[in-house]
Amino acid sequence: MARFLKRDIIAQYGIPATIITDNAKNLNNKVIDKLWAQFKIQYHNSTLHRPQTNGAVEAANKNIKKIIEKMTVNYKPWHEMLPFAFLVYWMSIRTSIGATLYSLVYGMEAILPIEVKIPSMGVLAKSELEEAEWAKQRYEQLNPIDGKWLTALCHGQCY
Repeated sequence: MARFLKRDIIAQYGIPATIITDNAKNLNNKVIDKLWAQFKIQYHNSTLHRPQTNGAVEAANKNIKKIIEKMTVNYKPWHEMLPFAFLVYWMSIRTSIGATLYSLVYGMEAILPIEVKIPSMGVLAKSELEEAEWAKQRYEQLNPIDGKWLTALCHGQCY
């Protein structure tokens, strides 16, 4: 657990001022206590008498679980999809804050993997294409989509 905290939390996001957990045994031991002291992290356990303290975390876990269930219908090793599930969760707009978690952490919206294959306006703007060149490339991207849409429409009318 100490290695995970160093590598995946502290190295990626910086040292948190405080960590609050649900009395997890893997975070209540001498090795982790040394880590808290080393990085001057305040550590608190949530109270067992107020389970609603963890309500936001439980809601987030429920949403991540739903995402993983949808991603692993035909792909059984769910743990391999976990990083992508987190990416989806981080890129989803939170109605309570009107923004994505990704944009709040990194100050910009994430670029979807599909946008590398079929660039969006944001990706193309970053590549500084001239407007005429952008319009030509966009038309070439959308033209095959029109054909697929027409095929799907005809297929739907056959039923």
